[in-house]
Amino acid sequence: MLGQFNLDSEAMSTCKKARAEATSIVSSDRLSNLPPEIKGNILSLLNVEEAVRTSTLSSTWRDAWTDMPVICLRDGNFTRTKFITLVDMVLSLHKGTIEEFYISVKRSYHDELARWMLMLSRRSPRSVVIKLNSGLEYRIPSCLFSMGNLMFLLMENCTIRLPLLFQGFKRLTHLSLKLFSSTDMDIKNLISFCPVLTDLRLVRFEGLRCLNIQAPKLEYLKVVGGFEDINLDAPNLEWAFLSLDPKAKAYQSVPIAHDTESYVRKSLGSLNDIKALAISGIFMKYLSKGCILTKFPAVFHRLEHICLVISFSDQRQVLTACSLLQNAPNLKKLDMWVRTPLVNPLPPWIIGSMFVQFTTPNQL
Repeated sequence: MLGQFNLDSEAMSTCKKARAEATSIVSSDRLSNLPPEIKGNILSLLNVEEAVRTSTLSSTWRDAWTDMPVICLRDGNFTRTKFITLVDMVLSLHKGTIEEFYISVKRSYHDELARWMLMLSRRSPRSVVIKLNSGLEYRIPSCLFSMGNLMFLLMENCTIRLPLLFQGFKRLTHLSLKLFSSTDMDIKNLISFCPVLTDLRLVRFEGLRCLNIQAPKLEYLKVVGGFEDINLDAPNLEWAFLSLDPKAKAYQSVPIAHDTESYVRKSLGSLNDIKALAISGIFMKYLSKGCILTKFPAVFHRLEHICLVISFSDQRQVLTACSLLQNAPNLKKLDMWVRTPLVNPLPPWIIGSMFVQFTTPNQL
């Protein structure tokens, strides 16, 4: 009996082991037999280098990374040569559509950027983020402006020159440009050729004298920089943050007492649906130039939240603020910071808190 018991025990142990091995094999096969697009989605959760390494797991995973829909690249601890090799390999061997492409670099890759953008343009990306932090301004290659499926575009530290045959981004809803240089005409055309644009951010730019923003679908706007004039044609705009760079030339913001132009009307007159408005920097001084209207062509019936930075020693700024408040009959919240000649411009953390505070719809 004891011998029989030992035999039965050994048989049961063997069966359990075999069952476990079989389960492992089945599970492994199930994972390995997933469709390529599912494997690509799984690998998109890894960084590119880790995803490429999975090609050594088995033959079924050898090319799985070439179907990754999301590509995220940072030079980080890579040597320059190794990073160039990695980006070239990823963009040249990728087989499917790249839905999201993100690249952030600290070193200079001026000679390589045009090649990478050309390879990327063949993959029909929907979202492109380019952060070039080497300290040298990059000229954005013209092939980027041929990516017709783009819905989201963010670029930092670049020069923008539109190609002559630019047809626009017909599907682009979000455009963010930071630390860039361009021309009035190129930025005007870039914005107006994006017919469904809803979110626009222009931060710290050079070369722009007059900003012309014509965007019928625009809902969210942030402008921070040095300019002489701004014309807004955005009837569906709901949230706006406008700040004139204190480093702008003095004549750009000096009130013109006998000017018949209304800078308030020119800048804000079309904002019929605005819900929240923040005016920072010396933009209040810009608005106080020329003729100050006490009544607008269109009253801001939906405006509920206003944030202002104002100098009470400047009577024209005070009158401009009063004009804004008189034309906002449904105002619920007013945030105001006072600037005096003895006080330095507001520190970034205050302006940042204003921006975050008023752009949260649930707080209105």
